[in-house]
Amino acid sequence: MLQFVIAVLISIFHPFFVSVTEIKHNEKTKSIEISSKIFFDDFESALEKKYHTPIDILKPADRKKVNQLINDYLSKHLILKINGKPVKMIYLGYEIEEDGAWCYFEVPEVKKVSRIDIVNNILFENHPSQINMLHVTVKGIRKSTKLDNPESKASFAF
Repeated sequence: MLQFVIAVLISIFHPFFVSVTEIKHNEKTKSIEISSKIFFDDFESALEKKYHTPIDILKPADRKKVNQLINDYLSKHLILKINGKPVKMIYLGYEIEEDGAWCYFEVPEVKKVSRIDIVNNILFENHPSQINMLHVTVKGIRKSTKLDNPESKASFAF
């Protein structure tokens, strides 16, 4: 019981920083679907620091501007290569779920996937203890890994 109480107190006074990115090859639409969940308060802080402007993801005064900043940031901190070739992710938008911002991207016209290489250093510049979880699904096979700051690269073969 005492260990549980100590663990809870440590987690309160030492918050953890984590993001989760799901990457799925949709064989029907021949596209890669990407979604990243980032704690919105940490994300706002990172965006404000990088772009030197106040950001309110929950109730943006200018949603178009917030979308532009999110797209710009994530395009620089989440980079994919499919079958050895760099791809451009198309930003679709974001939504808030509880304490996280789900950000959505798509890579169209991907018929077959044999390898995905990922660079994911989301929030690494803000949190030395940042952990970025990756889940990749191709042909119904799901593979996962975690990237502990500063480790930012992962590869998946299918």
